Amino acid sequence: MTLVLVLLLFLALFVGLLTLGAGWFQKDEGRVMRERLMSLARATQRAPSEELALLRDELLSAIPAFDRLLASSVRITRLQAALAQANIQMRPGRFLLITASLGAAIGLFASLLKVGLWLPPVGVALGLAIPFVIVSQLRKWRLSKFESRFPEAIDLLARAVRAGHSLVSALEMISNELTEPLAGEFRKVFEEQKFGMPLRDALLNFGERIPLADVRLFITSLLLQHETGGNLTELLDKLSYLIRERFKLIRQVRVYTAHARVTMMMLMSLPVAFVVLMTLSHPEYLQPLYKEPLGQKLSAAAVGLQLIGYLLIRKIINIRV
Repeated sequence: MTLVLVLLLFLALFVGLLTLGAGWFQKDEGRVMRERLMSLARATQRAPSEELALLRDELLSAIPAFDRLLASSVRITRLQAALAQANIQMRPGRFLLITASLGAAIGLFASLLKVGLWLPPVGVALGLAIPFVIVSQLRKWRLSKFESRFPEAIDLLARAVRAGHSLVSALEMISNELTEPLAGEFRKVFEEQKFGMPLRDALLNFGERIPLADVRLFITSLLLQHETGGNLTELLDKLSYLIRERFKLIRQVRVYTAHARVTMMMLMSLPVAFVVLMTLSHPEYLQPLYKEPLGQKLSAAAVGLQLIGYLLIRKIINIRV
């Protein structure tokens, strides 16, 4: 127990010092700016995709060595995209340092309780999981809000085009008239196109930032109309109608699966409520589950079975439309 305590304390101090020292190792911003200006001057000598990749380069961490280490991982790129989709203005390097600090702190606190050798690893795992759960939930809420208001943006785009505006100016109008998160995402599309990026690349970047089926359908429709021609306003009107009908079908599915979702919540909450009530009324009854080896194994098995049941029920009721 003492060794575990010392290791967790060392890890917490190391990560804390590394986080505090992140501001002392900033990259030379002037040098980065000069490199990007030189890349613009050599733009005619490069392929467009390579040039755009240089202009979109972002730091993953304020520490140069840590930044190079993170840049070699594909999962860090996914984490960076998840942070952007959750609208969290934080670099992946700092997020990982905060996650490691939280895991070490909770593990250290769990080791001080002296309940058992199993509690510190569980605390560390819990501390490491909490930030990722928060990012996932914020990302889900933001994408859900974007998806629910996306037909409104398409209707505004169709009205602007019907009134005589170009597609680019209609995108600017959406960024000025609507609220977040739609305004920010359409503003990025407009600004990328304004600063020289082809409309096709700007729309594809939009699809990467917002990985929704409706957005992919919207981008595909615009690209096809841009290349082959056709009535853009009629296309946008039909697309908005299609998305609204899809939402209607999704709501009907949620009504049909309401009983299964209530059952899942009851099955997940009843064991927790029982443990809380027994702890408050007769805590001695639950002591064997914490202190005895067999009780610890049974508790771990119960938690695992609860998670398996939750995932199975969620898989059954998660009907994709």
